[in-house]
Amino acid sequence: MLAAERQARIQREVEHRGAVRVSELARLLNVSDMTIRRDLDTLAAQGGLAKVHGGATVTGGGRPSTDEPGFETKAAQQTAEKEAIAAAAAALVRPGSAIGLSAGTTTWTLAHHLRDVPGLTVVTNSMRIADVLHGAGAAAPNVVLTGGVRTPSDALVGPVAVSSLRLLHLDLVFLGVHGMNARAGFTTPNLHEADTDQALVAAGQRVVVLADHTKWGIVGISTIVPLDQADVVVSDEGLSEEARTMIGESGADLVIAPYRPAGDGYVRTG
Repeated sequence: MLAAERQARIQREVEHRGAVRVSELARLLNVSDMTIRRDLDTLAAQGGLAKVHGGATVTGGGRPSTDEPGFETKAAQQTAEKEAIAAAAAALVRPGSAIGLSAGTTTWTLAHHLRDVPGLTVVTNSMRIADVLHGAGAAAPNVVLTGGVRTPSDALVGPVAVSSLRLLHLDLVFLGVHGMNARAGFTTPNLHEADTDQALVAAGQRVVVLADHTKWGIVGISTIVPLDQADVVVSDEGLSEEARTMIGESGADLVIAPYRPAGDGYVRTG
């Protein structure tokens, strides 16, 4: 395999998995660790990835900590992984529960799985999620939509949203995040969204973070909560071994939603 072909394969692995280890790439490509490190140097110089101790992540591709893509942009990314994560998360919801859903495309995907859960009350700061649940007909959950100022990702944030959440008590909160990192925890690129999400987390007896594998290593400008504040993290099979270990060491239960390659994308296997 030529160096350019090998580097292209490395770039694809990093983009798909979010983070990779030198040792994993060396085994995958049947070359030495030194060869992989030289390839990572080349790719990092081109701006395609970031070198970290023992491997590489997607964080160096030029994504600023305040970068906040719009809802439609995010909704088109990792769609199969989000569908698998949403299906796994829906299994945690009991009829008659009061739950919170933060704004985001993964929680929006989850909302589609909750439309027929009997007796459900959903508190959310997402107009998109409220629309999904209101459109469920006679069996639709009771929806409580916070007020607030709208962000590019269609979250309602700010003092009005925070104050409306402070007196609530929820059985379960599902939190979508921009990024997750061992040092920074679960993060967002929007300072006001961090305050609102913190209020939502504080209202819940248990917190479930929904994050596909590409979120590992991404750091937004503001921490919502550290890793050890999540009771459960639901991700997909692309999550690196390093991320799985660190999440496990934080004390959270890790649920991996399985899927398999099919055509140009991915589909769930269970």
